[in-house]
Amino acid sequence: MSNTIIIIPSRLAATRLPQKPLIKINNKTLIMHVYEKAVKSQIGKVYVATCDEEIASEVSKNGGKFIMTDINHTTGTDRVFEASQKLNLKDIDFIMNIQGDEPMINPLDIKNLNKLSKEKSSNISTLAYNIEKNEDYDNENIVKVITKNKISDNSTSEALNFHRVIKEVSYDNIYQHFGIYLFKYSALKKFVNLKKSKNEIKERLEQLRAIDNNMKIEVLLANYFSSGIDTKKDLEEYINLLNK
Repeated sequence: MSNTIIIIPSRLAATRLPQKPLIKINNKTLIMHVYEKAVKSQIGKVYVATCDEEIASEVSKNGGKFIMTDINHTTGTDRVFEASQKLNLKDIDFIMNIQGDEPMINPLDIKNLNKLSKEKSSNISTLAYNIEKNEDYDNENIVKVITKNKISDNSTSEALNFHRVIKEVSYDNIYQHFGIYLFKYSALKKFVNLKKSKNEIKERLEQLRAIDNNMKIEVLLANYFSSGIDTKKDLEEYINLLNK
């Protein structure tokens, strides 16, 4: 089977939750929660791509690997691509981008995404989960994906669109999107060389660059709930979940 590497983009410049990657949750920083989940998936080597020495130091002192990247990147995927270039990957066909604020991501879902995407030879694939609460449709911190057909944990469907807010739930097949992507290396290279699209800028969702340029994103259903940490409220909910 083709080889995969996981790269986690992370930076300190978040405005909604300052110093987010280094916030400690049960004596472990957020970035290390994500890093350890990625390692547990056992699908390939794991690196953190960052422009911040503080993050690099945190990863290194906990036995992890990092790559320093340009401070001027405006998206995580651009940072992931630079890291892959610096690693000079000769035997890697797939790059997995796990966003650095997804500490709930389950290693089994990471492994399943890797396996099924390769079987289907998907250029870009991602994970989603059933929306559990009606108020989530109106929560801009929970990204929604609309798929062409119903998805399951063993069958994917094409993403038709991504939204931060859906006012009228008039579509079929709306799911909560997870911050994880598996790219064929050739698709990643093509993606980062495209200009930002109007929809991407408007919604602040880089995956819309792919949709707007007819790059197909396959969506797989996750078996386990995950939610990114964007606000103090998200952080409190995650801590409560961990302590249950």
